[in-house]
Amino acid sequence: MSSSDSEDSQVSDEAESTSDEVSGGEDEEHLKIGPSPSDIKSESFVTDVCCHPSRDAVALATLDGDISVHSYSLESPSHELVSFSHHKHPCRRVRFSPDGTLMFSISKDSSLCIADMNTGAVVHHIQEAHESPIYSLCVVDEYLCVTGDDDGQVKLWDYRRQQAIMENKDCDDFISDMVIDDAKKTLLVTCGEGTLSAFNVRKKALELQSELFEQEFLSVAIMMRGRKAVVGGGDGSLSLFNWGQWGNLSDRFPCKQDQAVDCIAAVTDHVLCTGAADGKIRAVTLFPNRYIGVVGSHEKFPIESLSLSHDRRLLASCSHDSIVKFWDVSALHDVRLDPTVKAKEGARSKDINDFFAGFAE
Repeated sequence: MSSSDSEDSQVSDEAESTSDEVSGGEDEEHLKIGPSPSDIKSESFVTDVCCHPSRDAVALATLDGDISVHSYSLESPSHELVSFSHHKHPCRRVRFSPDGTLMFSISKDSSLCIADMNTGAVVHHIQEAHESPIYSLCVVDEYLCVTGDDDGQVKLWDYRRQQAIMENKDCDDFISDMVIDDAKKTLLVTCGEGTLSAFNVRKKALELQSELFEQEFLSVAIMMRGRKAVVGGGDGSLSLFNWGQWGNLSDRFPCKQDQAVDCIAAVTDHVLCTGAADGKIRAVTLFPNRYIGVVGSHEKFPIESLSLSHDRRLLASCSHDSIVKFWDVSALHDVRLDPTVKAKEGARSKDINDFFAGFAE
């Protein structure tokens, strides 16, 4: 999804058009999952969600520019914990620092903000952080974050200095997604033009950019204990890159319905969930590359964002319906597929544990 899609004033009409285009496709396996927290309904269109790294709480960014943090629980309804209104234009991304004490956010007005979660105060507000609207955000640690804009510029920030400590403009389209490895050294950046770029954060330099691919690169995740990078494509495919070999992909896995993979959440080292333009959240395994089934959906509305809870047992999602939903993905942690056994075909709706019963333990 391009940078302007989610902020079009006729979101509902576009969503209905998308639904018409994909309707009539083949029926898919719908996995029966366990109980999940109740939905969170927003008065404004939700552009992004991010689960807190240590608490049962989730942050919602909205088209109005507001950010709210809500609790979630199986036992009780969600309630709002704190809200922020420092952005006057659409808030595109919200992220927590690794310890959860800070909240980073970016806006279409090209600003970068950092809020203190203990006091509820905005501690830094960098106006005009980019010349173009900022599209993506990645938090490296308590002091460093990375932003990418609609025109392909990437900036590394040390917010204590109030200025960028690295700038790069090797991309010509919107920076769609970014992820940092566990060592906080390698930053992977996807661009709508169809490239994957690897940056050395410590050296503040671009290491390598992939060749240009025909499809848009929209999302990225690190899998297989840091040995693989998985990129979601505008054509519905997942492109796999060997770690450190960023020039060209090592494998390509077409997903169901050929719907753009707008977001990815790595549930385990070999199981991920994809959020697609047709409103469905799908579970996929790597090595063997298998499509498992549909975890859930936002009906006809494209999936905007996915975020795993701190215990990695719940998946939060948001879409054009202004609703944040939760999905129990705990059973996906136990998936072990035998690469010598062909993928199964069967009933259209099964209990998730029964569905996995025939696979290798």
